[in-house]
Amino acid sequence: MANSWRISALRERHLALGSNLEDWNGMGTAWTYATDLADHHEAIRTRAGLMDVSGLKKVHYVGPHAETLLSYATTRDISKVYPGKSVYACMLNDDGKFADDCVIYRTGPNSFLVVHGAGNGHEILVRQAQGRQVAVLFDDDLHDLSLQGPLAIDFLAEHVPGIRDLPYFHHLQTKLFDRSVMISRTGYTGERGYEIFCKAADAPLIWDSILEKGKERGIIPCAFTALDWLRTESYLLFFPYDNSEMYPFADQKAGDTLWELGLDFTVSPGKQDFRGATEHYRLQNQERFKIFGVLLDADVAAEPGDTLWQDDQYVGVITCPMYSRLTKRSMAIARMNKSVAVQGSPLRVKGSLKVSAIAHDMPFDDPEKKKRIAKG
Repeated sequence: MANSWRISALRERHLALGSNLEDWNGMGTAWTYATDLADHHEAIRTRAGLMDVSGLKKVHYVGPHAETLLSYATTRDISKVYPGKSVYACMLNDDGKFADDCVIYRTGPNSFLVVHGAGNGHEILVRQAQGRQVAVLFDDDLHDLSLQGPLAIDFLAEHVPGIRDLPYFHHLQTKLFDRSVMISRTGYTGERGYEIFCKAADAPLIWDSILEKGKERGIIPCAFTALDWLRTESYLLFFPYDNSEMYPFADQKAGDTLWELGLDFTVSPGKQDFRGATEHYRLQNQERFKIFGVLLDADVAAEPGDTLWQDDQYVGVITCPMYSRLTKRSMAIARMNKSVAVQGSPLRVKGSLKVSAIAHDMPFDDPEKKKRIAKG
């Protein structure tokens, strides 16, 4: 069990489900349960699953300079994010390389909630907040329960009036089981899903109530590692596991451009004034690799770090693999030479498996992304 300094209010629930509470971001996190991860994947793809993602860093930025701070520190035009709206953004370092990603929720005229993972975005923002009229509150009392899957909306609609009208990347302040919550239409699965932000004291009741009342719909508790399976299918990156911090270049310091990661869409059109902007634009069309998919001729998953070859030449590395018993496909996210990152390019996998494969466009699941933005 991890010796973590951040403690989830759901710790005892996770232990009872068979988790060893491995550390992530300083919090003991349920990476696995005693149940099969394939069951968790199937629940979220076909019904709904409930996860505790409270290990994410949740930080409030409040004050008259909060918008200016976030506008410079991130790639998005924050002035266009109104109260009740959220946006996915990236943060760069001075070299124009990726440092962290986050979701920014505008909770009021001068107040924001920034939620992110294991990058150093929090440290960047805290340093830049110095000397500005911005209060910074790292909030571990705020817990984040993620209800994801096609039946999540049907369940929530029974308990939250108007939830069907909540658009993608919007949030509302409401009540769930008579507890005050903020519900956001966001997630990390490629499905239509919702994140429920609540007080630590309310998290056990909300967790238990969703699982009890959602049992008839097949809603089950799902472990954190299921996200790796889902993100592989849905082309969602996870720092540092897809980055050069994990797979370094032999002669260069760690750091990847948004062009290489396929995250250049997070730069608001025409935006020039943000940290690392000059180098970001200078590095366009200088990509050393491309994030791309791999479809393997196998009935099992590969392993992270398995290598990709073409005509006896090394052309890439697998960063996140999975096998879906729903589609009977073995898939992976990979860092790949640009020349072979083309749909159908023949590849050979070496490492835990020795099989043929092809380069494949992503996302594998729901390529038009219709599920996550569905209405009604």
